[in-house]
Amino acid sequence: MYRMSALIVGLGILAVGCSDSTATPSTPSPQGTSTTTTFTVPLSAANEVPTITNADARASGTATIALTTIKDGGGSITSATANIQVSVAGFPAGTTVTDAHIHNGAAGSNAGIYVSAGIASGDVTLTNGSGSVTKNGINVPSDRAAAILANPAGHYFNIHTALNPAGAIRGQLAGGGATVDPGTAVPY
Repeated sequence: MYRMSALIVGLGILAVGCSDSTATPSTPSPQGTSTTTTFTVPLSAANEVPTITNADARASGTATIALTTIKDGGGSITSATANIQVSVAGFPAGTTVTDAHIHNGAAGSNAGIYVSAGIASGDVTLTNGSGSVTKNGINVPSDRAAAILANPAGHYFNIHTALNPAGAIRGQLAGGGATVDPGTAVPY
């Protein structure tokens, strides 16, 4: 019985070794991994450079930025979007928000616009000096998303008003809790 089993196993190995089939290399999946990193950014007029001292000086707020990236199998970001929700208070009644952006600058310095929040002048009028706005699906260039994730504190978010067109309230992005959608593979 033992000899028969050994013979069958040996013939099986020989048959596999003499097979005409060839292995085809596996190809990478055309799927990526989706990750969302959320930044909660306290906004203050005192954080602007220079510090705001006019009627917007009492303004404050919070921006919540959810940055969703799609990475390929090699870990490179292939696309990114942001959802931004902003709540503000303490502005003079009737204040018009003219812009909102992420800038690539460290605390204490000013820098150019890096990612626009898509808020245009007149989209938000703070009738009673407070309000909120949400902008979803903002396209973020892959290289800029990578830079924000690599150094959040080197970027700031600010709100611009008619009274302070260079920025009225500001806060640095910092930390950020990454949430990986487990098993989520999305086409890129």
